[in-house]
Order: sequence, then structure tokens, then C-alpha cells
Amino acid sequence: MRKNFDDLTIADDFMFCKIMQDEETCKTFLEMTLADKIGKISYLSSQDAIITRAEAKLIRLDVLVKDETGKSYDIEMQAVDEHNLAKRMRYYQAALDILFLDKGEHYSSLNDSYIIFLCLFDSVGKDMPLYTFENICLEDRKTLLNDGAKKIIINANAFKKAENKNLSGFLEYVKTGKVTTEFTERIEKMIEKLKSNEQARSEYRFISGFEMDARHYGRQEGWKEGLEEGRQEGLKEGRQAGMQDGRKQGFTEGIVQTAKNLLDIGLSVENIAKATGLSCEEIERLKIKQ
Repeated sequence: MRKNFDDLTIADDFMFCKIMQDEETCKTFLEMTLADKIGKISYLSSQDAIITRAEAKLIRLDVLVKDETGKSYDIEMQAVDEHNLAKRMRYYQAALDILFLDKGEHYSSLNDSYIIFLCLFDSVGKDMPLYTFENICLEDRKTLLNDGAKKIIINANAFKKAENKNLSGFLEYVKTGKVTTEFTERIEKMIEKLKSNEQARSEYRFISGFEMDARHYGRQEGWKEGLEEGRQEGLKEGRQAGMQDGRKQGFTEGIVQTAKNLLDIGLSVENIAKATGLSCEEIERLKIKQ
């Protein structure tokens, strides 16, 4: 059963992505997490779909960021433990590398990247607020591979153990909804404002309706995952159907109709593409036909 729009919190994908679209908020979150300054944000987008090849699993990134130094950051909200976090991070990293390395470019052109999962549970099990992983030589445990890739798992459960007061307050807010810092107070006001925004409400309603239709056809995928887990036995709760597989199963008409409905209420082509998985070119063609 879908969650009522007025009940959404920062821990829900839809609201998390909306809040992190604000550059200042996203930059503050990254700097708290990394305990370091980052460059000025040069690119910020939510719900980017990445297909590495025709038959590969599609992934949908919650928030994708690049700063002026070329570093990239993928930020994911994870409310439910599906017991596949490590493998998912591996796949996301590979997909990002393929995305950012153009044909003919040298491997040295790969940018430094961070895959960050903000979790409401402790997937590692050590009761730490932050787990940072890098590739390291097992023989001496000191020599880094220096491949520029880092993976960070944030455990909101352990918010009391975070040394940084602002990070601790943010994690407590994510986990409990309690506002204790200026940063979380600002986010709470942003959420209140979004809940009075009719366009955001309509976007959530149409997206939620699309998910319910998709589950009716036996598709289950997280709103941020697309086809990452593929078809599974039975119906499982999720936030977006595996659209690529859905097209193969005759689900095209439903997706196209959803896109037309979103065009009717005035959503941008880019947002409709994120909601449905159709390309901007496909949606532009629908726009011309209407």
C-alpha cells in the first residue's frame, strides 16, 4: 500500500530526492559525511536511469552529483534491508565508470567516485555510524590500490555515536524525525513547503499510481532500482516497476499512457523521463502527437 503524500519523511525516496535536489543541502550532507570540503557542485540530478547495454540490468540512481573537480557522488536512501547492499554497490560503481568513461578515453580519465548508501539499518553489524571502504592490499593492510573509488555505508541507527554533532543530528532526524539542529530544521521547513506544493503532490500521485499498475503485472523493483533485481517470485512492495522488462512483456501501453498523463498536468519532459524510464526523445514525440 502506497504511503500518503502528507506522511512522507526524509527517509522516503521521493522526499529524499526532492530535498537533495537543493544544492546547498546536498553539499552540506556530503561534507558532513566525508568530513571534508568538496568542490562547487557542477551537476546535480535525481532518479537518473543508467543502462550499460541492451540486456543489462537498469539502475536508477537516487541522487547523482559531480563537483567542479570532477569527483562524482551517488547518494542512495535505503529504508529496507534487502541483504544485497555490497553487491549492489559493486554494480553501481561499475555502471558509473562505464557512464563516465567515453569510448577512446584512457582509463586514467576515470574520475574519483563515491557510492554512498544512507541506511535506516546496520547492514555491516558493527554498530558504527559510518563505514568507509577502499580497495587495499591484503598482504600488508597499508597499501591502497588508489583506484579513486570509495564506498560509504551510513547507519542511521547509530546516530548517537557520530562524532560530528551535525551529522549525528541529521541521522537522528532521518531515523526518528526529531529536529535538533539548524540543518535539520531547514530540511523540515523544506519538506513542509513541498507538502503544500500541488505539482509535487501530483507528481507523487501519478508515480505511485504507475507503481501500483506495475505491481499488478507482477513487477517489483525499488523506485531507485528499476530492473536491478529483475523479476522475483510473487509480488513485493517497491517504488517502481522494472520498465525495460515491462516493455518486453507488453507493458509499453501503460508506460506511454502514464507519460501522456504527466504531460497533461504540465510536468517537464526530464521529470517524466525519470518517472517512466522513457527517453526524452520518446516523450517529445508523444508531446507532438498530443
